[in-house]
Amino acid sequence: MSIGIADVYTSSAQCENDAIALVHRALDLGINFLDTANIYGDSEIKVGKALQRRREGVVLATKFGIVPGSSYQDRAVDGSPENARRCCDVSLQRLGIETIDLYYLHRVDPRVPIEDTVGAMADLVRAGKVRSIGLSEASPATVRRANKVHPITAVQTEYSLFTRDPEDELLPTLRELGTSLVAYSPLGRGFLGARFRSIDELAPNDWRRSNPRFQGEQFQRNLAIADTIAEIAREKGVTPAQLALAWVLAQGKDIVPIPGTSNVNRLEENARSLDPVLTTDDLERLERVAPKGAAVGDRYEPRMMELLNG
Repeated sequence: MSIGIADVYTSSAQCENDAIALVHRALDLGINFLDTANIYGDSEIKVGKALQRRREGVVLATKFGIVPGSSYQDRAVDGSPENARRCCDVSLQRLGIETIDLYYLHRVDPRVPIEDTVGAMADLVRAGKVRSIGLSEASPATVRRANKVHPITAVQTEYSLFTRDPEDELLPTLRELGTSLVAYSPLGRGFLGARFRSIDELAPNDWRRSNPRFQGEQFQRNLAIADTIAEIAREKGVTPAQLALAWVLAQGKDIVPIPGTSNVNRLEENARSLDPVLTTDDLERLERVAPKGAAVGDRYEPRMMELLNG
């Protein structure tokens, strides 16, 4: 199992003791893949402190490449070799470890040839600072080019019953190359976990308030799909989140969902997503309810959409 560790939805970061307790509970539940990034507030520091004396057996992933802006929407990308090296050293220090298990380029920098970025990341592997390399939101063509420089262990992208774009070209490419897909936002930004009924339930500074899928009629249409999925979950005696995660897990053993949470109860709920057994009839029913393209609205606002599929 896995979990994403981030302070991204609001500016109200989780306190350090609670974050450490959350990670410890995840480890106790058998979750051994932790995913964070240098852009996620001070999450690397919290994860590092949580792993003191508990590092063994944990696969730890972090990312570099996104440069902070004045707002969530106003971010840039720096995939230069110099930044790859600099950010790796900073992340190692913040995490308090000697080696990062999986080091991602968070977004592809259109100004820097992917061969140059991955070449620098490969140097980090040879230096013993990184064990394996990943990309995030990269196009199939970019993944192929990168893989010629150094094997790409994983590609991270949004994937869920709400976001099935990877099925078209990316997932077949990854399977051809023997690369895993790490699925972030497997709960559809909260829709598939039945977390809210109105955008007003989100914190005032929650970035999802500006997300296209949360606007007006699009919010209502997406909520209706989520409600139907939730009804199927109730019939099976599981929570909507467990059903949504079970669906992702059923798509292949090479797909790893990383549901993010700051709540221990939600963590425990998500960890039980391995329990539901989805039959062929279940999967066909979910396909009818949430076919590819069913969710409406772009995944991000225009500025952030420009950073996808690089």
